[in-house]
Amino acid sequence: MLQSNISLSGKTVLVTGAAGFIGSNLVKRLFHDVSDIKVVGVDSITDYYDVNIKHERLREIEALGRDWTFVKASIADKAVIDQLFAEHKFAVVVNLAAQAGVRYSITNPDAYIESNLIGFYNILEACRHHEVEHLVYASSSSVYGSNKKVPYSTDDKVDNPVSLYAATKKSNELMAHAYSKLYNIPSTGLRFFTVYGPAGRPDMAYFGFTDKLRAGKTIQIFNYGNCKRDFTYVDDIVEGVVRVMQHAPEKENGEDGLPIPPYKVYNIGNNNPENLLDFVTILQEELIRAKVLPADYDFEAHKQLVPMQPGDVPVTYADTTALEQDFGFKPSTSLRTGLRKFAEWYAQYYGTL
Repeated sequence: MLQSNISLSGKTVLVTGAAGFIGSNLVKRLFHDVSDIKVVGVDSITDYYDVNIKHERLREIEALGRDWTFVKASIADKAVIDQLFAEHKFAVVVNLAAQAGVRYSITNPDAYIESNLIGFYNILEACRHHEVEHLVYASSSSVYGSNKKVPYSTDDKVDNPVSLYAATKKSNELMAHAYSKLYNIPSTGLRFFTVYGPAGRPDMAYFGFTDKLRAGKTIQIFNYGNCKRDFTYVDDIVEGVVRVMQHAPEKENGEDGLPIPPYKVYNIGNNNPENLLDFVTILQEELIRAKVLPADYDFEAHKQLVPMQPGDVPVTYADTTALEQDFGFKPSTSLRTGLRKFAEWYAQYYGTL
């Protein structure tokens, strides 16, 4: 197991995408764990999904009354990013800002190029000119594309993306590697696997299914229910991020005297893919338990099995061996536990109780 080589105590940390699902949970966790940390959050608060949820997440952070600065801006705005780095002297940068979603990348490609490529380039350039101890950034399980071998290992070739979103995330890893090599910037990429939980993204299946079922609409289950997803509860993702933040890849030189890139990539997934039909059944049961749906809800009348969507893959399955070996951690929250917490949050947030 790797030893921590970065202390977060007394440090200033940048979290981009701070109004996002993972970002807001990470900020709250950092304030919970470290008494004297300063966190600067950046988020453009796009209307890709309901901005009220984003503002609610930010209110929860502000309510903590900690050393917190929020800047509403896009990471694609180079001048803003450069100014923030010059002003705050960040020790650790966690880049979670991105245009997410596979299907949206088919209809709105511009948003992905701007945020995921230009924005990430601006972060890398800022890390180059303002020395940071560690850059941690979000990649995605989507980089595995149509790989047939499971579970997905970070040693696998990932040269066959099936969506623009996946291509931008693979590009992030390549760009980070180049900057790590050229400028000795310690960087770690994290391939997240289907993150879910309370106050999550409304565009995700579990949230969208809930909205539709509550409205009496029919939900579509893709690939006739023959999809498997490695659903990962948000607290497990945040636990992994916090652990990784505190160990930057070591700087060392190779036999040629030149720096070996201080660069790592890890999977963070539940290492336990669930069949989509089983997932929907558990969701239904937990929504009834939380009184989001009535006990006699006719579920069969509200579901439709349909073919696979463009850009989707039939299975995601994380090999988390490296994460376990290096950080002694493996996500373990069960799907029922996670969906129960989501259902309870949904009932409270939308007043269905």
